[in-house]
Amino acid sequence: MIGGLPYKTKQFFFVLIKLSIVIGAFYFIYIKLTTNEELYFSNFIDFLSKNDVFSSKNIFFLLFLTIINWFLEILKWQNLVSFVKKISFKEALEQSLGALTASLFTPNRIGEYGAKAVYFAKQFRNRVLLLNLLGNSFQMLVTSLFGVIGFIIFSSRYDIQISFFKLSRLLIVAAFILAIVIIGFKEDKFHIKGFSIQRIKDYIKDVSLKIHTLNFAYSLVRYLIFSFQFYFLLSIFGVNMSYMDAMIIITSMYLLASIIPSIFVFDVIIKGSVAVYLFSFVHVNELTILCIITLMWLLNFVLPSIFGSYYVLNFNWYNSEDE
Repeated sequence: MIGGLPYKTKQFFFVLIKLSIVIGAFYFIYIKLTTNEELYFSNFIDFLSKNDVFSSKNIFFLLFLTIINWFLEILKWQNLVSFVKKISFKEALEQSLGALTASLFTPNRIGEYGAKAVYFAKQFRNRVLLLNLLGNSFQMLVTSLFGVIGFIIFSSRYDIQISFFKLSRLLIVAAFILAIVIIGFKEDKFHIKGFSIQRIKDYIKDVSLKIHTLNFAYSLVRYLIFSFQFYFLLSIFGVNMSYMDAMIIITSMYLLASIIPSIFVFDVIIKGSVAVYLFSFVHVNELTILCIITLMWLLNFVLPSIFGSYYVLNFNWYNSEDE
């Protein structure tokens, strides 16, 4: 329908879409900050002020960790997409932050896939989708590796009340899903959103070992950076824990939170609930944990998405079509 419209009309609709994305992102951020019944925004600000979180030293270091986190994410994307097209760091920055803004209120950041793909010409888009999936898969792999180890240690240290009936049902469902995945990988005709499993496997094999290695390395260092940022916030709020003890809980938290489907803007609520439960075993104040989760969300997602809104508004669809 849009293809048959006059040029100026298409331009108007395109500007309207970009404005809707940015306004929608800011609206969801506003809603999250003002309607969270677990942590009122005024209480959040008061708690930060009392704990001297706003000291110049703390702000500088927290922002430094955020910048390093996203610097690595941008390098990771630049490395991945080099398989289909070489892009500059500036282009990778624009695509990463713009896609973050566009995906902020989509379930499990699914909007990121389409947002990054539209920066490329049509012949590259399917491959860009797969590369984005590959990047997210490696990040999830790192989260799972650390999370499983952390949760095993956590379970051995603390008396967790587990319903074995619910656990058995979960294991049965997981086994069923795993069986389907295994069968799918063996069946060449099996498709996921238009991509055959065989095609995906061949595509992953075609990606060079260097790109895979760097992808894993960036994912690993990113994980260590933002988990350390969480630990640093714990120390700011006066939680007296060793780094290793804190990491056992932090890694378990990220594992559990990552496997729960959510609308991305409410990811902070899910992580908050999981974190409050896990840190209750070491008697950390609930308000402290909720403030840390909110700060992590503001630093690593809201702040970059604000910068990303500039790239969304300045995105030119016609330039991407001609690449």
